Amino acid sequence: MWDFGQCDAKRCTGRKLSRFGLLKELRVTNGFGGVVLSPVGTHCVSKEDHPIVQRKGLAVVDCSWARLDDVPFVKLRCGAPRLLPWLVAANPVNYGRPCQLSCVEALSAALIICGEEETGELLLAKFKWGHSFLSLNRDLLKAYSKCENGTEIINVQNSWLSSASSVSKSPVNVADKPHRSTEEGSDSESDDGLPPLEENMNHLDLSEGEESEEESETENEGITDAK
Repeated sequence: MWDFGQCDAKRCTGRKLSRFGLLKELRVTNGFGGVVLSPVGTHCVSKEDHPIVQRKGLAVVDCSWARLDDVPFVKLRCGAPRLLPWLVAANPVNYGRPCQLSCVEALSAALIICGEEETGELLLAKFKWGHSFLSLNRDLLKAYSKCENGTEIINVQNSWLSSASSVSKSPVNVADKPHRSTEEGSDSESDDGLPPLEENMNHLDLSEGEESEEESETENEGITDAK
């Protein structure tokens, strides 16, 4: 996860997963060769990406919906940037809102869509409200996970939205409205039993000397997945 410190660190779902040892935080200068949930993506994540996730892992960009212009997306070296299809958030702040997922919701959704349902549910289980995300999106996630590629997923998404008269906010096509995560107040649970928060590396001056390509590749060698 690239974390740009735009939310309350104690309530950030991504940083909580990091403290559980379930993901690794990256610096802006770190490249990532796996699937990255990022607005620079042009294709939707799908079962077709499963081999990449298995070999090189899955990553997410943690930023605020209100401060996207402050995020140096162009500096993030993504191996396979991908978008998420339409889903409904279940985190406490954005409950019921389309597309405004927290980091754990985004990661879990991508894992389930790719065929890693058990790992996706494992991440959500760390949050009291995690089961709500599965309940709200159960049918859609099941349908998306049966699709062979991103094109099929977009077709399922658009068909679902066309027939869902209860949807009050019509989202745009996944290729035009990229998925990003927001962590502002996404989790109010106690941090009992977790190690103390560490300094966010991406709070540092982004203009500082970048690491060498060789060093960056070495650091990412051990990143395999977000389980």
